[in-house]
Amino acid sequence: MLHLTVVDSATHHPIPCRVHLKNAEGLPQKADDLPFFHDHLVCPGQTSIELSAGTYSYEIERGPEYRPVAGTVRLGSGQDYHLEHALRRLVDLPGRNWYPGDLHVHRPTEHIEQLMRAEDLYVAPVITWWNKKSLWNERQIPPDPLLVFDCTRYAHLMAGEDERNGGAFMYFNRPVPLEIAHADKEWPSPMTFLESKGEDTWIDIEKPFWWDVPLALALGFGDSIGLANNHMCRSSMYESEAWGKPRDTERLPPPRGNGFWSQEVYYHVLNCGFRIPPSAGSASGVLPNPLGYNRVYVYVRGEFSHEKWWEALRAGRCFVTNGPLLLARAAGELPGHVFQSESAFEIPVTAELTGNDPVPAIEIVQNGTVTHTIPFEEWARTGTLGKVQFERSGWFLARAITARTNTFRFASSAPYYVEVGDAPRRVSRTSAAFFRDWVRERASRVELADPAQRAEVLHYHERAVAYWEGLVKRANAD
Repeated sequence: MLHLTVVDSATHHPIPCRVHLKNAEGLPQKADDLPFFHDHLVCPGQTSIELSAGTYSYEIERGPEYRPVAGTVRLGSGQDYHLEHALRRLVDLPGRNWYPGDLHVHRPTEHIEQLMRAEDLYVAPVITWWNKKSLWNERQIPPDPLLVFDCTRYAHLMAGEDERNGGAFMYFNRPVPLEIAHADKEWPSPMTFLESKGEDTWIDIEKPFWWDVPLALALGFGDSIGLANNHMCRSSMYESEAWGKPRDTERLPPPRGNGFWSQEVYYHVLNCGFRIPPSAGSASGVLPNPLGYNRVYVYVRGEFSHEKWWEALRAGRCFVTNGPLLLARAAGELPGHVFQSESAFEIPVTAELTGNDPVPAIEIVQNGTVTHTIPFEEWARTGTLGKVQFERSGWFLARAITARTNTFRFASSAPYYVEVGDAPRRVSRTSAAFFRDWVRERASRVELADPAQRAEVLHYHERAVAYWEGLVKRANAD
């Protein structure tokens, strides 16, 4: 029997955590009374696990704000082994008004409290309806789907996902599911459901490269975009684009090319004048990620609440990560800030960086191009990233990509926006044409035998092509 105790090194009190426990053959070990998925279980801080005699390896983690520990134990036949570890906190971001959330959760609702505590997560909309699957076919819909525990942790039990040939769109903060069970691969168009979403429903574009992303953008849908998405896994990458526009694998080779492609497409979105914050989701329960592996930290001013978290996310006061903790400031302002000037000017950028993986450099991306690369040692001496200069309107953000080569582990601030003179938003002709051609290619891939259904779906694409063609004509930058 393995008796495990995990405490916080500062308080010496037991803390919930995640445990990757494997036998000598590398097989994950379970405990009957603890939530388990893929290769890990969650521990409330103290637990006992029945194990056969043998040697076991373990890794213990609690989100990116704690230093993980690892080791091995050897159990003899019938032996009780007492193992205790103290996890050291690197930084307390909720204590500084930064609250983490994971916007792609497929774990059982009855486990969500234990899982969120183990990952020190504060916001988790749980997907309970998903195309032809719905938890509510067998259960009564709760009068209030917002679950609150520990006073400040929120799990909304009515999140949904429409995932078909054009990719995935996620629906948050609804009181009831949408009726999407009858939808097939192409019909009705996802735009049909987006049009009926309701005023208060939040739409997350689950990945930037899904085929129907430029379609949704052209028609005005999308409150956030999954920059840190579930193709980025803890120990590997899901390397293809699945139901999305494939990248050039020679230019963006595996394993990390898909991560760079996500960023590249998101930068095209920003280059077209859209001001959509990045989001993050792990798809724990479907892809081999723990809850909260990909997470978005949102800065909430004053007292924290579920409503204020979403308001702050909409304002872009956030950063996304699956490892490094990157707190950027531009002239003292948080991400999402809009700088305004009548003439050219420059903005000093600083950053704090904490994490468990080496980061070779911190970068500033300006209008889609890396303009500053600050080696880690240089940043560590000064904490500054330099000054960004703008003669015309545009945007910039800070990012840090770790040295890990088996997966895309990174952090990115949300964009800052710059308005110069009488042209407040920069619109790139290249980026607008990129999406126009994308929509045309997507329309050519629609396969529907029924003429009426085909015409109905392609009508949305025709509207989107017209939008992007118009944006190409109105562009004010290359």
